[in-house]
Amino acid sequence: MDREALVRRNIALTNAYHRQPLKHQLRQQLLNMLGALPIPTSKPTQNRLLLIRPDHLGDILLTTPALHWLRQAKPDLQIHMLVGSWAADVLLENPDIDQVITFPFPGFTKTEKASVQAPYTQLIQTARMIRQIGYSSAIILRPDHWWGALLAKLASISHRIGYDLPETRRFLNQRVAWVNEHAVLQNTRLIAHAVQQPMPEIAELALNLPITAAQRERVTHYLDQQGINQEKPLIVIHPGSGAASKLWNEDSWAWVGATLAEQLEGTLLFTGSDAEAQMIHRIQALTQQQSYSLAGDTNVHTLAALYERATIVLGPDSGPLHIAAAVKTPSVALFGPADPAEFGAWGNPARHAVITSTIGCRPCRILDWRGDDPENHPCVREITPAAVLEAAWRVINAG
Repeated sequence: MDREALVRRNIALTNAYHRQPLKHQLRQQLLNMLGALPIPTSKPTQNRLLLIRPDHLGDILLTTPALHWLRQAKPDLQIHMLVGSWAADVLLENPDIDQVITFPFPGFTKTEKASVQAPYTQLIQTARMIRQIGYSSAIILRPDHWWGALLAKLASISHRIGYDLPETRRFLNQRVAWVNEHAVLQNTRLIAHAVQQPMPEIAELALNLPITAAQRERVTHYLDQQGINQEKPLIVIHPGSGAASKLWNEDSWAWVGATLAEQLEGTLLFTGSDAEAQMIHRIQALTQQQSYSLAGDTNVHTLAALYERATIVLGPDSGPLHIAAAVKTPSVALFGPADPAEFGAWGNPARHAVITSTIGCRPCRILDWRGDDPENHPCVREITPAAVLEAAWRVINAG
């Protein structure tokens, strides 16, 4: 199939994918009825806010600028956040949050649901717990998260704020017009509406990922144990991502990593999860030079401490690339199906490059093309190694 035909095919599939299937239409009718039910609201004595964000590491990190601004604007407000256990570590050292509550959100957890009614049973049980804690307000930070919006209503929270979208509006009593902008601004816009404050200046919004001296020392000790010369430039590649459609070619990573290590006279490191260790080993073999794999050996904060001392961090669109931006290390992120205007690095664009291909069907905003041949979705793989190398030198020189 030629490229233009492939683009037409993928656009047609994308349009079909974004249309609601019959079972979702039926569910929406049921939710409309639930939204119309009169549920008494409570009036807790505490001035306590619940932020609901079911997403993954990068999405949670992109809420931290708004959280820090909120803490400065409302120092007496109790701020609680309901997140998945898979992302909670981002917030555990964060002084802007009073309480982090974890929950295995349906549709986000990797655990198979026990039955069709399981998400609704969880919903009722969790609403009971949330009601007992008592919140004066709740903000649904994921724009289309109907489950979280319904949870806030069933928990009798009197002020329920979110974006005015079909999935959520029926459960909200304070709706904000959705604007297609960066996620940092989307989060801040909702929070500013909730506390009745004007939007802050962009310069006031910075990613916040605290690193302790102990975490820095742990990384120093680990690198010493591996025999890594910490006086040399560290080139870090995080080649993995949560979706197969975001992955780049392994031989391309090998070439870029080996070339940068040679040109900078530095050390090449790879980071990733245990599940990504085999992929990293294949890339290492292709580099045909010494490199080091830290796959499975870091958590959020030690990864941040490692990235903080790196010369550059490269990888596909993923949470770790947002960590690099948070610690202000130059980065290069390869984007395919996701929209970088919404989820690109937050920081100085001269120091954080976003690379995309020119294929006409991106960004499709579909991360899981399960059942379709991956060759039909080449948006990331079309990015050339030369383009990534050029971007790497651009952000390094800007630093």
